[in-house]
Amino acid sequence: MTEVVVRGVRRDDLPAVVELLIGGSLTPEVESLDRLDDYWTAVLDVRAKDGEVFVADAGGEVVGVCQVVVFRNIGHHGQRVAEVENVHVRVDRRSSGIGGELLATCETWARDANCHRIQLTSNMTRTDAHRFYERLGFRATHKGFKKQLRG
Repeated sequence: MTEVVVRGVRRDDLPAVVELLIGGSLTPEVESLDRLDDYWTAVLDVRAKDGEVFVADAGGEVVGVCQVVVFRNIGHHGQRVAEVENVHVRVDRRSSGIGGELLATCETWARDANCHRIQLTSNMTRTDAHRFYERLGFRATHKGFKKQLRG
């Protein structure tokens, strides 16, 4: 199998990234290959705020994606927190260690960014993902709530 390299996303990766989002989302209808400029604007915004969007590259083919954003916690003396979002691995490449490599990169990146904690949320229906995150050392310590404001 081709070696996988985790790196920052490039503009020309976006069609594959959007396909990953569509393939892994519980609401794929909200994603669109017709809006690549909007996705790139989001990447630039994430980077401007000390975050990053990572892709797993297997011989020039994007097979995984995730993003990490940073914010300052008003508690813990204003320390930085890394939050991981949109972890997706292409269906035919799941259970091959790619998700683990993506999250290990996020963790290293968060340590280097002087974050005191890394966290993520996962839809309650994704029990396989929950087991995966727990194997990587994440603990279900809180119950998350979300409220949709726009479609």
